[in-house]
Amino acid sequence: MRRLIVFFFLISILYIDKLDASIKKNIIQNFSETNNLSFKFKQNIDEKTQEGNCVIEYPKKIFCEYNKSEKILVSNGKNVVIQNLNSKQYYIYPIEKTAFNLILDKNFLLQKINSSEGDIIDNRYLRFKFVEGDNQINIFFDLNSFNIVGWQNIDIYQNLVITYLFNLKKNIQIKKGQFKLPSPINN
Repeated sequence: MRRLIVFFFLISILYIDKLDASIKKNIIQNFSETNNLSFKFKQNIDEKTQEGNCVIEYPKKIFCEYNKSEKILVSNGKNVVIQNLNSKQYYIYPIEKTAFNLILDKNFLLQKINSSEGDIIDNRYLRFKFVEGDNQINIFFDLNSFNIVGWQNIDIYQNLVITYLFNLKKNIQIKKGQFKLPSPINN
C-alpha cells in the first residue's frame, strides 16, 4: 500500500511539472509570434496611478499616451523620451539606462523565460523574475491566454513601477512614424 501511495505521489509530481512545462512552452511560442502589441494600461508608481494606451513594437520601441495628464512616453529603440505637453517638461534618456532596455527586448525576455522556472501567482498568472545588472524585473503572463499582462520594475528614480496591461491586441498595423521621438516644446 505504501508503495502505491508513493507511486501516485511521484506520478502527480511529474504531471504538475509537465503542466508547468506545457504552460511555459505555450507562453514562449505565443510571445515568439508576437511582433507588436497594442493595449491599455494602468500603472502604479509609488501609490500614484496613471492610465493610458500604448503600442509596442519589438525590439525596444514603445509609444504611450497617458490619460488626463497630457503626457507621452516614446522609445525609438535607442532613447526614451517622456514629455508632458502641459508643463513643457521634456526628459530624454538612453534606453540602456532604463528598464525598457530589457522589458522591450523580446529576444532577451525569451532567453530569460526559457532559462527560468517561473512561479504561478493566484492560479492566474505565471511570473518570471530576473535580475540583470541594476534591474530587477518581474514579467507576468496570463495562464489561459499565454499573453503578457504586465511587469514590475524599479525606475531610474528608484520608484517601484507596476504596469498592468489589458485589452491587448497583437500584431496590429502600426502607423508610420509611430516611434519618432518628439522634439522639446519651446516657449
